[in-house]
Amino acid sequence: MPSLDGLLDAHQKIMRHTRARHLLDDDQQRRRPFGFTLDDTLHVDFSKHPINDETIELLSQLCQHAGLESKRDAMVAGAAINTAEQRPALHMALRSGPGQRSYSADGEPVSAEVHRVLDQISDFCDSLQSGARRGATGQAFTHVVNIGIGGSDLGPRMVCQALRPYADTGLEVRFVSNVDPSDLENCLADMDPARTLFVVASKTFTTQETLTNAKAARRWLNAGLGLASDDVAQSGAHFVAVTAAPQRAEDFGIQASAIFPFWDWVGGRYSLWSAIGLPIALAIGPKRFVELLSGAHAMDEHFIAAPLDQNIPALMGALSYYYRNYWDAASHAVLPYDQNLEALPAYLQQLEMESNGKSITTAAEPVKAKTAPVIWGAAGTNAQHSFFQCLHQGTDTVTMDMLAAAKSPTQDQEQHQILLANFLAQGRAFLEGQDQALAKTRFLAKGMNDEQAELAAINSQIVGNRHITMMIYPELTPWVLGALIALYEHRVFVQAVLCDINPFDQWGVELGKVLAKEILPALNEDKLVEVDPSTQALMARLKAWQA
Repeated sequence: MPSLDGLLDAHQKIMRHTRARHLLDDDQQRRRPFGFTLDDTLHVDFSKHPINDETIELLSQLCQHAGLESKRDAMVAGAAINTAEQRPALHMALRSGPGQRSYSADGEPVSAEVHRVLDQISDFCDSLQSGARRGATGQAFTHVVNIGIGGSDLGPRMVCQALRPYADTGLEVRFVSNVDPSDLENCLADMDPARTLFVVASKTFTTQETLTNAKAARRWLNAGLGLASDDVAQSGAHFVAVTAAPQRAEDFGIQASAIFPFWDWVGGRYSLWSAIGLPIALAIGPKRFVELLSGAHAMDEHFIAAPLDQNIPALMGALSYYYRNYWDAASHAVLPYDQNLEALPAYLQQLEMESNGKSITTAAEPVKAKTAPVIWGAAGTNAQHSFFQCLHQGTDTVTMDMLAAAKSPTQDQEQHQILLANFLAQGRAFLEGQDQALAKTRFLAKGMNDEQAELAAINSQIVGNRHITMMIYPELTPWVLGALIALYEHRVFVQAVLCDINPFDQWGVELGKVLAKEILPALNEDKLVEVDPSTQALMARLKAWQA
């Protein structure tokens, strides 16, 4: 009997020559639904994929064979599924509200502490809005600057941008992440130090980029307030910290009452639901922040309870694995037809590529599967005029997600209809392509002669039959965004289980940090450091130009 791998390989060879457009016309080929809706609010449509009932059945078997359900249940139970660091991955606990599912880490309940920190966030937001908490000069805060990097930046930044229509708290939230001093300087250029609050977000409170920017922010603040450069007592009123290392934050000069904790079982790229989401709550208010958590919780419960062949994250993750390993799809494009979701592709780059960009299995052996695809994308319709040409007529297999809301967050629904027309038209074009004979007919109708029309038709032929998931929702509310983000988190987990890798560590990130600390003294103090000849030559050139 053929193995499951052999069955999937044989199935792909058949489906490679099967057009999704034809499958849509043949009800006998698709007895089960290929579109799924969560709480009548988020609809995910797989019908444009070249897949049929057998595909879904094989992918469900693949998930069962990999033990997806038992590993998912272990994650929910708080087992140490982050095997490299022997800790749980309990981001789902962060969005389970009072009276909902309770979570434990290593047998110790954590839900009550999660809710306590949410209350602390709510109280802090209220204190800023009421004016009870003010700066060193007694003025109310108008601006918040989040200083972080990676998971302490990308998630909150993306959510704040996506939910701009809900940002009515009177606080403008900005983000600084790059250690390049231009990032901080550009951010602070038009700000009043007396009205600026800094949120320093770092799990360990040792991240070089974050602490360097935080120290520079304090120098800027002290200079603007006329304080001594080392005066942390008064300037401390302008700083709060989000960290799992509160003592280090206190050593920096941040008051204990202004430190928001989270825990080592919260991974950085899964942390926006924790106190790392403080800037989100400051921008849209704590009630709407809870709505964001509620949407994610709804997706969690669906992932936990839905059968595999009706489980949206399981199907998305299994399809991604199938395309990566049987169709050689090396990249995945995320295409939101929503300007407010412009930062979503960058956020998902970290979520998926840092999680699943691995080559070692959970058993510490070389992985046999192809792991994370390259994640990229941009907002439509801008993307149509940059890289869609390659998606339509290029030679690589690229899988895609397209997202759109039925309603615009603006008052201009008429212009939004143009956006939706493009969204639907591009989905149709990716499905159907353009037949050479039909194209020739169109060119002849434009007045070309037969030879011209033939040549133009050859060049304009588009194969179609691309691998595309369409996602729609009534409007981009905090609830919908929470459900979307959780969907992608679980998709990443499913991919990891199928590849047998740990999605919760990131040793590749750590190496560069270690080497940077070795090189810095050589740049600053002319100390000798053992590096390769290429790096040595580059250092010498840089130092010569700095002289």
